[in-house]
Amino acid sequence: MKDANPSSLDRRTAEAARTAREVTELLEVLWERGRDAVSPAPVSSSQLRVLYTLDRESGINLRTLGNVLGSTPSSVSRMCDRLQALGFVERAPSPASRRELELRLTAQGTSYLADLRCRRDEALLTMVSAMPAAQRQALLEGLRGFQSAVETSSPRRHDDSAATA
Repeated sequence: MKDANPSSLDRRTAEAARTAREVTELLEVLWERGRDAVSPAPVSSSQLRVLYTLDRESGINLRTLGNVLGSTPSSVSRMCDRLQALGFVERAPSPASRRELELRLTAQGTSYLADLRCRRDEALLTMVSAMPAAQRQALLEGLRGFQSAVETSSPRRHDDSAATA
């Protein structure tokens, strides 16, 4: 952009960040509706992050999960206890080390996430389909750019020993 001065770029960047925050807050409201409709058992946002992480990285241990979540081992253990009591998570001995347990989603936990994602997808589809085609395309391109920026700027999720296990 030749004619854009630095202060207008800074304003546009700040406006984009502000809009992203506002959209995130709207999505949180939609997400809560979906979560409430899927299960009578209350799953907190933190517990849901555990489920998402285990869906992506099945078989990780508590220490690695704590690192991914940025939580203390005792907090992660309590969340996993609760999710295990709900039937969403199971602990199993690690084949790599007798001292470690691996965490996995159960069939019930996988089904919960599938139902939740389906409800959330339906809500998003309703909202996105109400947009004009050009805005949908711009949204797609913007979200892909945002996703790429997050992925490139985020630290590695887990250590090398967990990656090779």
